[in-house]
Amino acid sequence: MHDFQRQFLQAALARDALRFGQFTLKSGRISPYFFNAGRFDGGAALAALGQAYAHTLLASGIAPDVLFGPAYKGIPLATATAIALAGLGHDLPLAFNRKEAKDHGEGGSLIGASLHGQRVLIVDDVITAGTAIREAIDIIRAAGGTPCGVLIALDRQERAGDSALSATDAVRAEYGIPVLAIAGLAELLQLAAGQPELAAHHEALMAYRRQYGTAA
Repeated sequence: MHDFQRQFLQAALARDALRFGQFTLKSGRISPYFFNAGRFDGGAALAALGQAYAHTLLASGIAPDVLFGPAYKGIPLATATAIALAGLGHDLPLAFNRKEAKDHGEGGSLIGASLHGQRVLIVDDVITAGTAIREAIDIIRAAGGTPCGVLIALDRQERAGDSALSATDAVRAEYGIPVLAIAGLAELLQLAAGQPELAAHHEALMAYRRQYGTAA
């Protein structure tokens, strides 16, 4: 596990963004953990999260021209990532969309840098069903850009419905673009195994992975 992955998971625990217990997901599954990026709701917390996103991108070797934050959660996440990247010497332009197109002033549904002719990286919190990512890809293509990847915070690494693929795998297969995650269930298991205060949750996490995890 990379240092930035461990720091991200520790920050998520400290912010109560990552919790253990019994949580009913939209799928109806009972999960022993839950992640809510919305709990990174302060300046210092967002700065730390932006650093984790930035280091994940730099470690991947992917070189986008523009960052794109889908409304709404993706907007602060992409902004925090852009600021962190600039601090690391990689100044990238940023764009995001409105949920409803503006019919006055400059008009349109996009704000920020032009996507036309650019390689665009989508920054969001998680991929659940993949619907939001598909919408973002459609927006980017309609603006003349080329999606070059997706960057998320946590990959649950579990099968989507009856499919053998996870939601992130499905996006990779459908669009042929990489999906990067700061950390996944595998790293969470490593953390839980190595910290006494989390060890009580390790077996529940392992059982959940055996039942719903992907082969990879």
